Amino acid sequence: MASTVVVIDASARRATIRTTPGMILRDVLQEACNKLGADASRYGLKHKNKNVDLSNPIRLSGLSPGAKLELVQLSRSPSVVSVALQLPESEAHDQSGGRIVEKYPSSTTIWLILRNSESKGPHRNYTARAKTKTEAGGSGAGRLYHEAPVLNIMGRELTSFTELQKTLAQLGFNSGSVLLRLGFRVSDTPLEEAMEQIEQYFKSVSGDEKVGSHATSMATNESVPIPEPVLGEEDKEAKSPPEPKSPSNEEQRPPTTPCTQQEMGVPIDTGFTPSTITGPGQRPISVFKPPESSTPRAAQQAFNERDYEPTVAHAKWHQARLQGSGRNKTLPSDKELAEKENAKAQRVAEIKEIVIKIRFPDQSAVNASFTNLDTARSLYELAKGMMAAQDEPFLLSFRSAKGPQNIPPNGTEKLISDLGLSGSTLVNFLWGEGASLEARAKPVMKENMLAQAKELEVPKNFESEAPEPDPNDTATEKQKESGTARTGAGKGGMPKWFKGLGKK
Repeated sequence: MASTVVVIDASARRATIRTTPGMILRDVLQEACNKLGADASRYGLKHKNKNVDLSNPIRLSGLSPGAKLELVQLSRSPSVVSVALQLPESEAHDQSGGRIVEKYPSSTTIWLILRNSESKGPHRNYTARAKTKTEAGGSGAGRLYHEAPVLNIMGRELTSFTELQKTLAQLGFNSGSVLLRLGFRVSDTPLEEAMEQIEQYFKSVSGDEKVGSHATSMATNESVPIPEPVLGEEDKEAKSPPEPKSPSNEEQRPPTTPCTQQEMGVPIDTGFTPSTITGPGQRPISVFKPPESSTPRAAQQAFNERDYEPTVAHAKWHQARLQGSGRNKTLPSDKELAEKENAKAQRVAEIKEIVIKIRFPDQSAVNASFTNLDTARSLYELAKGMMAAQDEPFLLSFRSAKGPQNIPPNGTEKLISDLGLSGSTLVNFLWGEGASLEARAKPVMKENMLAQAKELEVPKNFESEAPEPDPNDTATEKQKESGTARTGAGKGGMPKWFKGLGKK
């Protein structure tokens, strides 16, 4: 029994679609987009503010005749779909349960899923099979014909090579899970012609490649070699195809890895100056005395209370940051992640020398430079050579983006390339569990080193250039009394909700 549904887009345009009980909702979306001039791969359907499962037929969707569906735009980032590939009995002997369950982006084609499943075990061949077929009345060994894969998805068969190039999203699967039943059917196309047609197809696709989930997935398939079948012997293991790339917008994505001063070629102010002090291993070092007061020098510096009060510029920056964090961002593709790793490795390779400051428990410190050839053992040898009690156990730790990390005592890891140290790095000296109380109470460094130590100069803060309020300015005093100076009551003032972000 035929019926109709009405699809309405954002501009209130309508498209009336004639349907049958067995019509798939994905076909309804495709026909509506053709009438409204929209790209079906970028849109979905909603009914009463609920997403419609495009993989269901009309009779299972719960839609009444004449139902009104909303045409809504989908997210540019592909969603994750759990795919279970049900293998035939002849291919399921080495697979538990006869199913291969994997998660794929919704922009992945069915062909790519088959190629990826081939790499999950040895001697698997789903896309380049052949079978001998002899013509009626003929004799001899016969000719090899392509045994094409046939997939059954919820009663719908995908038989042709073109249908296998459809993505999960094009079949209506944007989330959840789906079961693909795999079978094989001997075609009337000779094997060599079928292989040539497949190669020509991917060559034409790569020439017309565009930004988008469908074009990206097909272009990825081109790089996957097609295995050649061998009759009478087990097929060779298929190579694993690369993961499909997700749509990206490189121009709008801000850089995520900040460059250090050394990577930018800017001199680093580390407090290390060439000194006549020669440390262990004939390494030039600078030694600094521990502070005389228990109060840090930074806490003794005078400061201006107004520096901690948020301004209108801070409020605008905070609002812009909240708006930016609330926008949908495209996830980086595999290619972009690989390029990012290569760029990071190149930046690390360009670092030739770093300065490491070892801070001891008594707050004395030593600065030394290390090259890209020095290892963790070199750092421990320097620290041990500076100690008065060299038999006591100790550890060296530094803070990275992942949190505090201990440096292996006898490790052969290089400080720059393996441990990721760059620029000027602070390394903390920590006593081991078996260290004696006597060693903990005494100064860590040797007496001759402490005798040559110098005071650590702390740069003075610049005086605030903000003008002091004029006591004779009555207008300013009245404005302060009325509370309109920074509470946001006046025009262009500070919003009241932003006052809580200041110093408590």
